[in-house]
Amino acid sequence: MAALEIRQLGLTDYAHTLAEMQAFTAQRNDQTPDQLWITEHPPVYTLGLNRRGVRLPQNGIAVISVDRGGKITYHGPGQLIIYCLIDLHRRHLNVRALVSILENSLIEFLAAHGIVAVARTDAPGVYVNEKKIASLGLRLKNQCCYHGLSLNIEMDLQPFADIDPCGYAGMQMTQTRDLNIALAMSDIAADLTQRLKVKLTHVRT
Repeated sequence: MAALEIRQLGLTDYAHTLAEMQAFTAQRNDQTPDQLWITEHPPVYTLGLNRRGVRLPQNGIAVISVDRGGKITYHGPGQLIIYCLIDLHRRHLNVRALVSILENSLIEFLAAHGIVAVARTDAPGVYVNEKKIASLGLRLKNQCCYHGLSLNIEMDLQPFADIDPCGYAGMQMTQTRDLNIALAMSDIAADLTQRLKVKLTHVRT
């Protein structure tokens, strides 16, 4: 069974953390343990590789071009980030299977608190009453992935209104606070990482 380590990073600069993920992935070998990085970021927009037709914000918040799939999204304090640095070949996973693990872990967490959430084939992420609560984005290099998921916990959602989140005009956002889930980010992070760990360590290795 491949090892899976959890790193608690606290509040981190996005660009610095991205560079660390890229370096980790470039330097890893067959014996490098997979890792989940738990963090949150100061306000920043990240612009994925699919940049055609993206509406850029005009509110002064920095926009960083990144190497994940997808279009534009927002990160800010009060949003839980779990970066997944996983050797997919070693775990006999493809990207679609990992996306399903991430989505199902989020859906199961919300269901445990009485919230019905769904995934969408046309727009990766997790939705409650057609509002987006979690976003996903991954990058694959030499069969190893990085980037991961973001879950809105208790944040200022206004910056999402200044873009078309993930390329969808009019996409409404929600968060756990507005769904009456009275848990701190640390508790939600612990729950989600445990669900992810169970799913990732029970795939055939």
